[in-house]
Amino acid sequence: MTQSMMSKGIRFYCPSCGVGGILGLFMIIGLLYLAVLHTSDQASPLRSLGNLHLHTSNAKGNSITNEQHASYRHLQRKPPRLPPRVRSSQYIPNNKTIAADHAHVLKQKTSVNLLWENRQVKVVEAFRHAWQGYKTYAMGRDELKPISHSGEDGLGGLGATVVDALDTAIIMGLDDVVREAGTWIEKELQTRIETKGQVNLFETTIRILGGLLSAYHLSGGSNKTDVAALNAINKMPGPDPNVYLERATSLADKLISAFTMSPTAIPYSDVILRSGTAHPAGTDGGACSTSEATTLQLEFGYLTEVSGDAKYGKAAMRVLEHIKGLPKTDGLVPIYISPHTGQFQGVNIRLGSRGDSYYEYLLKVWLRGGAAINNDKSISYLKEMYDDAMEGVKHHLVRMSKPKGLRFVGELPSGMMGAFSPKMDHLVCFLAGNLALGATKGLTKQEAIKRGHFNAQDEENFQLAEDLAKTCYEMYSVTATGLAPEIVYFHMDEEYPENLSGGNADSEFKHDIIIQPRDRHNLLRPETVESLFILYRTSEDPKYREWGWKIFQAFESHTKVESGGFCSLDDVTNIPARKRDKMETFFLGETLKYLYLLFGDASVLPLHEYVFNTEAHPLPISSFSPLHVQ
Repeated sequence: MTQSMMSKGIRFYCPSCGVGGILGLFMIIGLLYLAVLHTSDQASPLRSLGNLHLHTSNAKGNSITNEQHASYRHLQRKPPRLPPRVRSSQYIPNNKTIAADHAHVLKQKTSVNLLWENRQVKVVEAFRHAWQGYKTYAMGRDELKPISHSGEDGLGGLGATVVDALDTAIIMGLDDVVREAGTWIEKELQTRIETKGQVNLFETTIRILGGLLSAYHLSGGSNKTDVAALNAINKMPGPDPNVYLERATSLADKLISAFTMSPTAIPYSDVILRSGTAHPAGTDGGACSTSEATTLQLEFGYLTEVSGDAKYGKAAMRVLEHIKGLPKTDGLVPIYISPHTGQFQGVNIRLGSRGDSYYEYLLKVWLRGGAAINNDKSISYLKEMYDDAMEGVKHHLVRMSKPKGLRFVGELPSGMMGAFSPKMDHLVCFLAGNLALGATKGLTKQEAIKRGHFNAQDEENFQLAEDLAKTCYEMYSVTATGLAPEIVYFHMDEEYPENLSGGNADSEFKHDIIIQPRDRHNLLRPETVESLFILYRTSEDPKYREWGWKIFQAFESHTKVESGGFCSLDDVTNIPARKRDKMETFFLGETLKYLYLLFGDASVLPLHEYVFNTEAHPLPISSFSPLHVQ
């Protein structure tokens, strides 16, 4: 057949060519094609906003492909980088070489891919707008006041927005922002650590310490090879990654006084940086919130891992080891604990403020320790405590609203013997994502089932996760602005109070949700989009992306300040919404980060290889095992 084709077809155009010559020509063309293909296969840009065909390798060398889109006007730009999806011990040097044949890649895109990549670009533009306002009016201050064009230091004066936003900029591939933030950290932060006064242990740990450690990892610092040589290859913007680790260590050396000066395993809540001393809170008899004392272990544990100094992780883990032995009611605990006695204080039980991240870190510390895949008995008690608590939540706190039936999580302000309150903070919306993460261990639901990591309890928890995500989304859609209030109440009877709705008369659940006048503010919080991100990754259901897009559009419409930045709102039930003169650091550190990842490819920071701290700073899971291999 080949000979016939050649003699009748090709030889028509080349009558003087023999069969051998034509076959030789074919062989040369084939070798050239293979050479080009091999060269293209070696190009491995690790970060892309959408311009490139992203190609990395996992631990066993298996090819992992993620096609990213950009409109034709982006083809002339140098592509930004995506963070390494691989683990720190297998860091792949960043290659900015533009992949060959962009036009061919774009032709392979589906309309769905193009849609979400374009929406991801919109999130990047929002981040740039927020950063530009901060850089212009408040650089080096903790928070931007976008309306008055100024800044304030409400978190101790450590430049919280700079550090909180840094790893988001790294993930988005915004080299100029990474350079600006990194340079400030290198030149200014150490002086502030040495001279500033009182800071809150919890807030400083999750935002500053966590942000520095995540930036250290994502910029390649936790790789065991020569960092200087690595940076020379990568041309990573900003300082040497070790600068981030040095600042993190210096800060932790101040913060650890909260543990060492306490008479019990429970740390004091406040630290004086310049003196390196700590003291209990000035209210509630010196008690700290349960969530504050138990939301330090990811950060201090990872610092021990990369610094080699056991004191950080040991001090933080003593808290959880101590709480393991305290009395609980079906895994549920009060929201206060005393550093003086080491005992819980009061009886108020809730998963909102002061209680939330205790339950979050029981799971996440267990996951980050690698116990999900290596059956580490030394921390198995954390998963047992988490499982007990989730059973307690389902038994004591989950109810159904009327008349339409939204599942929600209420409170027991007077303890187990007191009345149930149908109050739910927006903060509680973290629970939907946490339940899904615990059920699948970061895999997709289908993959978890396939591997035998999904039992009947996991199925029940995953269903509750989906139901709560629906409830949290309806807390947005019920309002006139499309943004959720800080707190809602749910109807538990057939009487519906007047003038306490969200202002959206078209909402199906307008009679299920009550919004009190004092609770109508919105602080740009991330908890709902966090859960949408995790549920999309684990269920692969596109509705979570659609919900996230509507929430993002509402932020754009009602909280954007034209001169730069975004602001909180006083009242989400009326349009135009009254604005507050403040942009919380977590809008850049969490909300926009989770939206960006929600609209992007699941191979970037996969949930079975990374754990996000409660401020959305990703830290790598410690132990590598076959569970992490695709």
